[in-house]
Amino acid sequence: MVEHDGLGATREAYDAAAPAYAELFRDSLRDRPLDRAMLSAFAEVVSASGKEQIADLGCGPGHVTAYLDGLGLAAFGVDASPAMIELARQAFPGLRFDVGSMTALDIADGALGGVLSRWSVIHTPPPELPLILAEFQRVLAPGGHLLIGFSASDGPSHPTQGFDHTVAPAYRWSPDHLAAVLRTAGLHETARMVREPQPTDRRQFQEVQLLARKG
Repeated sequence: MVEHDGLGATREAYDAAAPAYAELFRDSLRDRPLDRAMLSAFAEVVSASGKEQIADLGCGPGHVTAYLDGLGLAAFGVDASPAMIELARQAFPGLRFDVGSMTALDIADGALGGVLSRWSVIHTPPPELPLILAEFQRVLAPGGHLLIGFSASDGPSHPTQGFDHTVAPAYRWSPDHLAAVLRTAGLHETARMVREPQPTDRRQFQEVQLLARKG
């Protein structure tokens, strides 16, 4: 398994935070209609591609994996944190959850109709991001779809920016910059949603979700 230098520390930090994280985000989709709409659109385009198996990469405690399963997809989750995977297996015993790294996925080439990366790349140092996106591209079937979520940097003059995250060091990206990195990896943007920060949000960052297609 190939890992960037900070992955071990990030894994340990999420292992320690797993119970509190699972409790905090258990119902996180309930008050996020735009997120549910993007997940529904993702499920629809994946189903239309004819290959309905999808991987939720960086699945955490598994609540979004279960939501996608409820939308009719053959969804399974992967996370680097064994503690997160154990919580996911306990909460959703009928679903598959594996410990793994996004830099070296134990998934066959072209096996998936979809990949979900919901804020799971934020702890990746920017020089390592192309390696992960290449893995996403590898495991997707031709015509498969990626939905990737992240926090936006402060405008196009800041392609990437670090920020203080509760669990581990994290990064924000310019949406146009990340879309360009996706194109280099063979993943072409088909849609994007930008959510402006709300007064109740702890961090006043734009939230971005890009939908991209392989080929």
